[in-house]
Amino acid sequence: MTEIIAIKFKKDGRVYYFDPDGMTVSDGDRVVVETSKGTECGIASGGNHNVPDSQIVQPLKKALRHANEADLKRVEENSKKALSAFDYCEEQIEKLGLDMKLIDTEVSFDSGKMLFYFTSDGRVDFRELVKILAANYKTRIELRQIGVRDEAKLLGGLGICGQPFCCSRFLENFQPVSIKMAKEQGLSLNPVKISGSCGRLMCCLKYEQDAYEYLNSITPLPGSIVKTEDGEGIVHDVNLLTGTLLVKMGEDNVVIKKVHKDKVKVIRAYRGKNKKPSANQETAEEE
Repeated sequence: MTEIIAIKFKKDGRVYYFDPDGMTVSDGDRVVVETSKGTECGIASGGNHNVPDSQIVQPLKKALRHANEADLKRVEENSKKALSAFDYCEEQIEKLGLDMKLIDTEVSFDSGKMLFYFTSDGRVDFRELVKILAANYKTRIELRQIGVRDEAKLLGGLGICGQPFCCSRFLENFQPVSIKMAKEQGLSLNPVKISGSCGRLMCCLKYEQDAYEYLNSITPLPGSIVKTEDGEGIVHDVNLLTGTLLVKMGEDNVVIKKVHKDKVKVIRAYRGKNKKPSANQETAEEE
């Protein structure tokens, strides 16, 4: 185990580990640390704690000190400079007629670099823009093209669930999301209904997938033959979250009974992936 402190450089950004070097921090403390890109001021995410050595990439950079008044003043000045630079850069983009959308601007803690994030449908020749920005601010300029998911993370907003975007609230890294996940979770395959504001499949499909896989493993699938208190029937529909089943019963399978999965015994599980058995089938298909 190794003692570390976790630091974020953005409110909802990725967490980085640092060697506390004898320093004790609390959640939310401003801390000045040494990074591969130079000195930066970040926010402590929790206090000192130990993590397995397997999670550490050695050697760890060291924390330098708690941020003092001068450090905090510099951070505030850099924030104001970033806002001003954003407006100036947008003006230059419009003058140059560049096909790009400016998303965010950052100024490094030591003011040695300004970073401009933008989106574009294709490649952009921004060499002239870099010259203009460098001449105006007399510092190193970096323009970084990002994707639509990164844009949503930076800008934030409300999802269709009414909650702030997961990516800007607690997700540190983006994970691949597939349409198969939506199928297994019983969602509509209409792209409009399963896509986030960024236009990509919703991130929640990924981190909820494990729960749905578990529920699918302990719940009879539609087409399974089950035994209830009133006799045998075929599972017609399933609500994975509540565990309730709609079971077709009777000689013609026309009687629909609502029952909890814990109240039935599976006689023959349906594992087919193609066409579901018709209502008058006496047995479930299996692969």
